[in-house]
Amino acid sequence: MAVIQFIYNLLWGDLITIPLPGGSTLGLSLLVLLLIPAGIFCTVRTRFLPIRLFPEMCRVAREKSVDPEKNSKVSGLEALIVSTATRVGMGNLVGVVAAVSAGGAGAVFWMWLTALIGSSTAFVEATLAQLYKEEDPLYGGYRGGPAYYIHKMFAGKKRKSVIAILFALSGLLCWCGISQVIGNSVASAFDNAFHVPPIASAVLLCLLSAVIVFRKNITVKALDIIVPVMAGFYIFLTVFVIINNFTQLPAVFSRIFREAFGLRQAVAGGFGAVLMNGVKRGLFSNEAGSGSAPCAAAAADVDHPVKSGLLQALGVFIDTIVICSCTAFVMLLVPEEVVAGLGGMDLLQAAMRYHFGQAGVIFIAITLWLFSFSTFIGVLFYARSNVAYVFGDSWKSQNVYKIIALINLFIGCMAAYTFVWDLGDVGIGLMTIFNMLALIPMSKEAIASLRDYEQRFMKR
Repeated sequence: MAVIQFIYNLLWGDLITIPLPGGSTLGLSLLVLLLIPAGIFCTVRTRFLPIRLFPEMCRVAREKSVDPEKNSKVSGLEALIVSTATRVGMGNLVGVVAAVSAGGAGAVFWMWLTALIGSSTAFVEATLAQLYKEEDPLYGGYRGGPAYYIHKMFAGKKRKSVIAILFALSGLLCWCGISQVIGNSVASAFDNAFHVPPIASAVLLCLLSAVIVFRKNITVKALDIIVPVMAGFYIFLTVFVIINNFTQLPAVFSRIFREAFGLRQAVAGGFGAVLMNGVKRGLFSNEAGSGSAPCAAAAADVDHPVKSGLLQALGVFIDTIVICSCTAFVMLLVPEEVVAGLGGMDLLQAAMRYHFGQAGVIFIAITLWLFSFSTFIGVLFYARSNVAYVFGDSWKSQNVYKIIALINLFIGCMAAYTFVWDLGDVGIGLMTIFNMLALIPMSKEAIASLRDYEQRFMKR
């Protein structure tokens, strides 16, 4: 536990502290120092792709699979839905609440900016995953991800790469930790909203998950139904809140931009908290650069690698600009005296109660359940390629990992172990470091592929 805590502090703790006017400080963690420059680098190299090619992202999202007759293959849109299932999770609820609680309304602006540059990183890693994908002999279709393009860079034709193995193991470690966090969040939400005993939540959640993950090709079909429904309903209710409070929108946007640049916080010595809470929570939420989403991007059946990259860049936009903003507006369109002194889920529940009465608290519990459940199903889809890289093509190893994840899900429903939560954060931090070792040097291949795509598909 001491070792895990040390690694956690090294990855997520303030590595560099910069003094700011007004007595504030700006703490930069190792991962922020990696991901923000990487995002800026990818944004410049792709010539501001998230803005320049946004219409093309939306067009590609409407395309069908290259080979729809083969059920084992995943379309580009289906791969986007799988990655959205894991991105649109607790980070969109708990993460945004934490950012606004600690950093104020201005943190929302920095989440938006982080998403903008994160889209470019997501494009590069997803395109690389497509370039180095391979056929999946167990599930059919394709598989890949950072472990496979890291292997190409560091091992070439050798059987295994140590860096790729470390990435894959970090991912498997992270997703087991996430399983416990998911279980605990769901059980707590249902206990608070409906007084459902944790054991009942544990049994139901594990049984439903097992039915899906142990069937060969039902994961994507299940997420195809769950994700659009849950995201669509959440956005619909948020739009209702916005329309109902339309006259307050100018004041909310004014508050976001005013506090983002610390006009009030700089004097109070809190600008560093505003900036870093928005940046860190944005990075947590959209996962760009961590190497998770490329595991889904590699499975996409597209006729050009860049199409998968564009879809994953769109996924970051959906996650942070759309879904995270939904949560932020629900909270910011509440009189400050209603939520004064509140933080975390208490703040969000109070905001929902203000807008919808007691039904709002119930809605948040159900939403958290759906977000968390889809995240669990999605990360087990990610795990397929990493398990295969480390342990080979074996149903035994695939099923053993699923059983371990389900056990962690069950344990998480029964009790909260902060050690395991730190384990998940350590896992995703290590994934990011190993991914970056290959992503930046190999980015030129993704850029070359982008140029080829623009010449072939966009200059007609």
